[in-house]
Amino acid sequence: MSHSSNVGTGQQSPVLGWREWVSLPDWSVPHMKAKVDTGARTSSLHAFGLEHFERDGDTWARFDVHPWQRSAADDMTVEAKVIEQREIKSSSGDAETRSVVSAVVGIAGVATTIELTLARRDQMGFRMLLGRQAIRGRFLVDPGRSYIGGRPPRAVRQRNRSADQ
Repeated sequence: MSHSSNVGTGQQSPVLGWREWVSLPDWSVPHMKAKVDTGARTSSLHAFGLEHFERDGDTWARFDVHPWQRSAADDMTVEAKVIEQREIKSSSGDAETRSVVSAVVGIAGVATTIELTLARRDQMGFRMLLGRQAIRGRFLVDPGRSYIGGRPPRAVRQRNRSADQ
C-alpha cells in the first residue's frame, strides 16, 4: 500500500526526520533548525519583542527572529500581517492566545506557505516547531532520523553551535 500524498502521479512525498534545517526566504532567514512535531497541530515560531500595529486597517506584527539556538546573534526584525488570534493549548495543557501569521518555509528542497503562531519559546530547544498542518499531505516523517532534507554547509552548522560562545 502506498502512503504517498501524490497518489496517481508516481511521485513519493519527501521524507523529513524529527528535526530539519529550514529557511524563511521572505524574511531573509537562510538557516534555522526546526523540530518536526506530529503531536502539535499548529507550527510555531519563537518571536522576540513582539509588537502589534495597524497598517491599512489590518493588524500586523513586528518581531525579531533569532535563527540560532540559545543565541540572539544574527537576529532579523520581521513584519507580517496577522491572519487571526488563535487560542493554542501547550503540551502542558495551558491555553494562551497567539498571533497567527503566514510564512513561506523552505524545507527539504520544497518551498511551502504555512501558518505560524508567534510565541516565546525561551525554554524550548528549537526556535521553530513544524506541526501537522504544515506537513500533512506534503511530507512523510521518519522519527528515527534527522536532517534528511539536507544540511547547510559545515560553517553554518558550527555557527549555530557556537553562536553563544
